[in-house]
Amino acid sequence: MRTSIRLEVVAYEHMRRRFIAPFLLMGALLVSACGASSAPTVETLDLAVDDTAVATTASAPIATSTTVPLPLSPIVWDKCSPSEPKGIKCGIIKVPYSYEDPAIGTFTLNLKVHSAEDAKKRIGSLIVNRGGPGAESASMAPDAGFYFSQTILDHFDIVAFDPRGTGASTPFVDCVDEYDSYFASDVTPNTPEEKLALVDDARRFNAECEKNSGEILPYISTIASARDIDMIRRALDEETISFFGFSYGSELGAHWVNLFPNTVRAAVFDGAADPNASFLQGGLDQAAGFEGQLNAFFADCATRETCPIYNEGKPAEVFDKLMVRLERDPLFVSSKRTLVNEGIAYTAAIDAMYSDSLWPTFAEALADATDPKVPDATGLLALYDDYYQRRSDGTYDNLLEAFTAISCVDDQGATSVEEVDSYIPQFTAVAPRLGAYFSAGYNCTLWPVPSVPQVEVSNAGNVPIVVIGTTGDAATPLASSRKMAAAMNDGRLITVTGNQHTGYGTGKCVNGLVDTYLVKLEAPKNESTCT
Repeated sequence: MRTSIRLEVVAYEHMRRRFIAPFLLMGALLVSACGASSAPTVETLDLAVDDTAVATTASAPIATSTTVPLPLSPIVWDKCSPSEPKGIKCGIIKVPYSYEDPAIGTFTLNLKVHSAEDAKKRIGSLIVNRGGPGAESASMAPDAGFYFSQTILDHFDIVAFDPRGTGASTPFVDCVDEYDSYFASDVTPNTPEEKLALVDDARRFNAECEKNSGEILPYISTIASARDIDMIRRALDEETISFFGFSYGSELGAHWVNLFPNTVRAAVFDGAADPNASFLQGGLDQAAGFEGQLNAFFADCATRETCPIYNEGKPAEVFDKLMVRLERDPLFVSSKRTLVNEGIAYTAAIDAMYSDSLWPTFAEALADATDPKVPDATGLLALYDDYYQRRSDGTYDNLLEAFTAISCVDDQGATSVEEVDSYIPQFTAVAPRLGAYFSAGYNCTLWPVPSVPQVEVSNAGNVPIVVIGTTGDAATPLASSRKMAAAMNDGRLITVTGNQHTGYGTGKCVNGLVDTYLVKLEAPKNESTCT
């Protein structure tokens, strides 16, 4: 689900558990989704599994992929770095830039495996992806205990890899070293000069991407990564394999299921996007989702006098007045950083809406920034930095660059600056406060590489596919997860009640349903609910 263009990247890490949503690309490069609230403790379920029965799978029709399989590319195993925990295997696998013309070039994918902790219960491999697009995922193997229950760790090898163009896979997308000069502009321009500045920011960023990574930009689509999953399956010598994708990982998994249904043992899509949403509709859905969560934040604050921006039960007024002030008079934090304008404050708000665990932090940041004596925007800048995954030393990984490149090659959406601008009224209609932020930006419209043909996901898969949606998920709203389930041949939706992105790990109910499905292949009823 991609529908914005202004490169805004949310990546929220809490207890090392990071789920990145599809950053939408329409007019504003929308949001990635991360942060599964406070990363609730993952509970273990005793399934009393009959391990001899689990290994069998039903036969399935021939895969729908028309690509002739390439010769097997083996996984080359090597020693892991000393910092990796025991029990982790590290390796690489080579995949072609183009499956249609393998001679063009080769990606080397970084891959790590957390071996099943109970060899007698081992079922097979579970390929995992934490989202993005553009997020590295190989870390999910050494961090498997933060993502999955002990039940899953006992029964599966957790196979995690950095998709093409990302993380430690090579070559990877590399555009710029710092973000403030490209993404701290006024995102709600009121003058022709401010509008030209936004367009110029997009052109400059795109030019750097083409200069530094132009060779690989045409070859990092989601469809290509879905084919890489099958290459990994073949290298692992498993006839069928299981998959668990968080956030954008659901979109990647859906295309894999669509292309290779006869290789799917089981698949779970948590925080799932609508795989067939148009560039525009996906952005509108997400803008409405974040607006809804912002309103929920205000409503919660209005019930508590202890809320830092209580304001006699009218906290929204504090936010609205601050946005007006910051557009007119940005706040100074540091001579080494950009001024905090309303664009940075909007980014801070988006970051905080991924999980209600961040609401108190956001409320404090708003209170500090509106202090009548000494306004302090440090908290807002910190949330902005969290959104972009800025490290304490001022550096970044390549998530933003890879996200942009993958999103734009998947679907460039609008074809002109004028078309982007024509959608602004639709965004402000569904999201009066945040709509203008979501619709401002031109990176994909001006992207130097054409997009790849889109592939519809419809009636996908030959086995039940479990989809998890959360009621208060701003980045991948529940309605989008329901559409993902509908796009499967036999999708089974689990609805989790909560204000956060993704639902697995929030309690015994959802963990029990998912773990039972993955281990015993007993899928939950469609529209199951976990509170």
